[in-house]
Amino acid sequence: MTKRPGHAHSTSEPILMQTFDVTNIDKEYQFYDEEAARVSQKIDEELKRDWVRRKDAQRRQVKVMLLGQAESGKSTLQKQFQLYYAHHALDHERPLWRPVVYFNILKAVRMILDELDHELNNLSNDDSVEGQAVAHSLAPLGDLSEEFSRLRTKLVPLVAMEDSLASELSGGVAVTGGRTGVYVRAGWQALVTPLSPNRSRALPGTGGLSPAVAQVTSLASRTLISVQTEVDELWKHPAVRILVNNRRIRLDESAPFFLDSIKRVAQPDYLPSTADLLNVRLQTLGVAEHSFDIELCGSRYNWLMYDVGGARGQRHAWVPYFDDATAIIFLAPISAFDQYLEEDPRTNRVDDSLQLFTAICSNKLLKNSHLVLMLNKTDLLRKKLEAGVKVRKYITSYGDRPNTYADVSEYFRAHFIQVHKRHDISRRALYVHFTSMLDIRATQDIIVNVGEAIIRSHIAKTGLA
Repeated sequence: MTKRPGHAHSTSEPILMQTFDVTNIDKEYQFYDEEAARVSQKIDEELKRDWVRRKDAQRRQVKVMLLGQAESGKSTLQKQFQLYYAHHALDHERPLWRPVVYFNILKAVRMILDELDHELNNLSNDDSVEGQAVAHSLAPLGDLSEEFSRLRTKLVPLVAMEDSLASELSGGVAVTGGRTGVYVRAGWQALVTPLSPNRSRALPGTGGLSPAVAQVTSLASRTLISVQTEVDELWKHPAVRILVNNRRIRLDESAPFFLDSIKRVAQPDYLPSTADLLNVRLQTLGVAEHSFDIELCGSRYNWLMYDVGGARGQRHAWVPYFDDATAIIFLAPISAFDQYLEEDPRTNRVDDSLQLFTAICSNKLLKNSHLVLMLNKTDLLRKKLEAGVKVRKYITSYGDRPNTYADVSEYFRAHFIQVHKRHDISRRALYVHFTSMLDIRATQDIIVNVGEAIIRSHIAKTGLA
């Protein structure tokens, strides 16, 4: 009979089965189970420890927002905090501020020359009482056209560098409306600083500046040194003084400081002083974060300070930082009662500050944030009042109150306190300070008090005590 095809192993043939030691297998699997459990437990413990560390670090993180309109003093306050708590970092940045100081001087010289042309050419057509008074003051000086033409010719190479210096410092950032200036985003120092391949430090021999910025800075320095006499002569000219004092020439607030210091700044080995860093003008775009540690009662807290762009078109960028802000420091420049917004010439700057403060007090995202109000630039307020500038001319509600510092400052303080009482949704305490950011000692006394109050409030809320 023919064998039918079937499986490889016929059922008629014996099959040899391999025997296994079940006892050894169980022991081996038991070993692996115990080892996996130990590894898993170790991982779980490490994750738990990491979570506790991160939670503790988060609880010790204090987030402070500096809010206020453009040119209210936010960046200067940030530098004051840095000067007090992290002065080594500020010292390291000094060379990077050198081209910014040069830009402030170039801009001031250009503004004087531009306004001189306008005022001297149009003053004869000004029939106002103020215009006639200025014309009367200038009359004894005679014909100034030839003198100013000579100075302009000498200063043209310096003024011509303004745009190129601004462009390098801004890193290609531009703003709409054709406005000139230095507009920087967070981390601008890194953009103007060449780094080594590991991106951790500046390359040696560069003075801290990138090649492009270093080149234009060097040229600005040499040009400024060569025309420093003409810059000084222009600034001290009697006609310029008359027009500045009568507010026919309006300069940035920092301009007089740097023009008075031209001989010191126009030196080959110039390095910005602390006063230079506090006076220099640099407009922030967006939100810049600054971090430093603060010691209090034997504990260390990580202080995150957010310096924001204050122009109207940039205020939308503040909102994402509101939710977990520990504190708000609101700066209102009360010296600006006679000024108007650059982006809206119809709006008085003090009125804008009051409107903005109203929005901050009524914002639900900020209801748990510690609130500090700094009525800033009191030094400039004093100077304006002493020069005879009348508050009621610009703020009609001031009425016939005395035009003294005590009365004016109290008037503004009362208005901001009233806004807080009417609009603060959480009825929290408001801490008010009169400040001048350029007064280092007085400002740092306030910084210590404000810093400790904010941290103690944070401790109470987070239960760190």
